[in-house]
Amino acid sequence: MTSGLSADRLQRIDDFISEKYIDSGRFPGALTLIARRGEIAHFSAQGLMDVEREKPVTQDTIYRIYSMSKPITSVALMMLYEEGRFQLNDPVSKFLPEWADTEVWVSGEYPDCKTRPPDRPMSIRDLLSHQSGLTYGNVDTHAVERAYKNRVQRAGFDGGLAEWSKKLATIPLLYSPGTAWNYSVSTDLCGYLVEVISGQRFDKYLKERIFEPLGMTDTGFHVAEENHERFAGCYEPNGNGEFVLQDDAATSDYLKQPTYFSGGGGLTGTAMDYFRFCQMLLNGGALDGTRILSRKTIDLMRSNHLPNGATLAERVVAGMWSEVKYDGVGFGLGFSILLDTSTAQIAGSVGKYGWGGAASTAFWIDPVEELVFVFMTQLKPSSTYPIRRELQVMVNAAIDD
Repeated sequence: MTSGLSADRLQRIDDFISEKYIDSGRFPGALTLIARRGEIAHFSAQGLMDVEREKPVTQDTIYRIYSMSKPITSVALMMLYEEGRFQLNDPVSKFLPEWADTEVWVSGEYPDCKTRPPDRPMSIRDLLSHQSGLTYGNVDTHAVERAYKNRVQRAGFDGGLAEWSKKLATIPLLYSPGTAWNYSVSTDLCGYLVEVISGQRFDKYLKERIFEPLGMTDTGFHVAEENHERFAGCYEPNGNGEFVLQDDAATSDYLKQPTYFSGGGGLTGTAMDYFRFCQMLLNGGALDGTRILSRKTIDLMRSNHLPNGATLAERVVAGMWSEVKYDGVGFGLGFSILLDTSTAQIAGSVGKYGWGGAASTAFWIDPVEELVFVFMTQLKPSSTYPIRRELQVMVNAAIDD
């Protein structure tokens, strides 16, 4: 096999997923795509995509990719960077004036809280690298988190990006930009920046500038009517090692066109579509004769942007959450970056970059081994099982040259 991957060891991955996760009732199904040197070496569909209707997973099943939307949004913004539309150190308020006077939380409950001016303005790089001072509102451990829940929680949000940004800017920052790392709605704000800087609605920009050029025909902010039969159900654990339905494929909000286009978590798509996006990145920004970004821009994006080469463990706000482990890992412009395999305690290559989604999906790209890994399933939350680390070990173990 020209990919240099062992067929026997790739089959071992399927056996592991089947025995530990599907047969045991932990996952409804899974789709695993592994490619090396541009060749798809393993593309395996297992289990059910829709348990209620007994539909098996197929290679063209459509999934909620949630935070795997973030790298796509980051690429979209960096395309405008290449056109000279902005610099990474530009303040966000240069393009979104509502952010000019946002302050940092000191004490008290919003809106009756004490604040102070930030040490410096929030920059576009702060957004791309999650060092902005923003958060998600997914925990109840801080006054700023509670303010997000009460004022701008995106679930059920009926407005557009402009309205959302104005509401968000009235809430104090969790910390001064550049002084810490916290997983947040930063990438949603990047999506709005794409809209404002390009002058084009965000969803249309993605379709015309990324999805259509790369042949990502099934990726978008909602599932088109002709594709409803290929849409997976989404599940959650019931506490007994099994799963229950969380979002029915037949009635999901993803079947309808939204008004809020979430660059941080709103996209749906197939494993093959996401592979094409990843292969473009691995190729240095081009795929099948179509160039999306330059190689130098991708090199910049997959560099660690935490100060002085720090890891997430050294910079993360305590008590928060993300889609990645912190030890031995840095963060670039849209991706986590593996900095040290021994500290991370995981097989792989320094410089491997990737991310995951809330329904346990994951991808990573290893430039050293010229390897792309895409994993699709639908179980929330992604922290339920350690399958991402398990699969990373097994994929690396399949390298046979």
